[in-house]
Amino acid sequence: MVIFNGPDVVFVLTSLLKAMAVAGVVLVMVPGSVTAERRLSAWMQDRRGPNRVGIPFTNIRIFGLGQGLADAMKFLLKEQFVPASVNKLYFNLAPILAMVPALVTVSVIPFAPGFDLRPIATWLATPLHLDVATIQAFRISGVVADLDIGLLFVFAIISLSVYGIVLAGWSSNSKYPFLGGIRSSAQIISYEIAMGASVVPIFLVTQQLNLGKIVEYQVAHGWLALPHLAGGWVGILTGLSLSFSFVVFLVASFAETNRLPFDMPEAETELVGGYHTEYSGMRFALFFLGEYAAMVSASAIMVTLFLGGWSLPLPWFNGLPMPESFYGVALPSFLAGHALPWWFGFISIGVFLGKILVFIGFFIVIRWTLPRFKYDQLMNLGWKVFIPLSFLNIFVVAALILLKR
Repeated sequence: MVIFNGPDVVFVLTSLLKAMAVAGVVLVMVPGSVTAERRLSAWMQDRRGPNRVGIPFTNIRIFGLGQGLADAMKFLLKEQFVPASVNKLYFNLAPILAMVPALVTVSVIPFAPGFDLRPIATWLATPLHLDVATIQAFRISGVVADLDIGLLFVFAIISLSVYGIVLAGWSSNSKYPFLGGIRSSAQIISYEIAMGASVVPIFLVTQQLNLGKIVEYQVAHGWLALPHLAGGWVGILTGLSLSFSFVVFLVASFAETNRLPFDMPEAETELVGGYHTEYSGMRFALFFLGEYAAMVSASAIMVTLFLGGWSLPLPWFNGLPMPESFYGVALPSFLAGHALPWWFGFISIGVFLGKILVFIGFFIVIRWTLPRFKYDQLMNLGWKVFIPLSFLNIFVVAALILLKR
């Protein structure tokens, strides 16, 4: 019985598996990030974090990792209260719009160089009756949707997240949520300009909008976030300009995800809870999850654009033949001198996730280190500092590229 025959069938099945895997990883990282934030903030403040939640009816506490499950149960069991004065259609739609963009964004982010599963397909060819074309289709890309305009797609989807917050503030028919929604729209519009301008130098240098090819450029020329000492003074200045773009993108990511010190839309001391004041149960949970999912997707975008994505600054790791030895340690004969084995793509996923976790840790540390900005400080930083400098940086990089030619 021929079930898997045909390259199109293989493409559809592998795309579905990759989509489910990526969504699953993000949804697992969200409660993990929440637990990590509670533990890390407790460590910074010299107090205990969540250390009681574990396996029921046992004394096994598993370091508080059960906190995410406890939170999920709490949100599921809480009453779904809807105030009588709200606009129910938009009130129910807003949490979905806050959660979905973060999940859609990661669909175009390359998480590995790819997987050459043709040796496994060849081994299974006889029992599954696979033809040659089907076997060749088992060379699978390391991205769910490989778009040539992936960078533009990312910014188009990111811009949709503000609609969920604005609709939540307006539909709640309450002054505190309304003020939070207005603040969010002004904040995200302001820093979206700086964020968009900060990636234009990447396009000028790499001549690519495909995120996978931007990663490949960094594999060949080095990570864009790090200054380079090669290429003379023009190369050094270009590297410094790209490093400045990374700093602007990093700060704008805090504003886009409403994280401290830019959490004006939900400032508890001023607006009770901001745009989600009137929400409870799973509707509130979607806003809660959306913030952390946005943090994960923003970290993945920064890793892809500036820190080489799944790659490491090691030539053999990025697809070249393995060396005979590594730091004086001889490699086994089945690895030395050969191309990377098929399972090495999974190690690349680990590298990519490791970089994301570093950024998530940075998000958490900043939240519990810096105080909240005043609103005028936030707007001045965006409009009077980052936006002018980001556009100036574009002209500088363009001039340096012309000089290099």
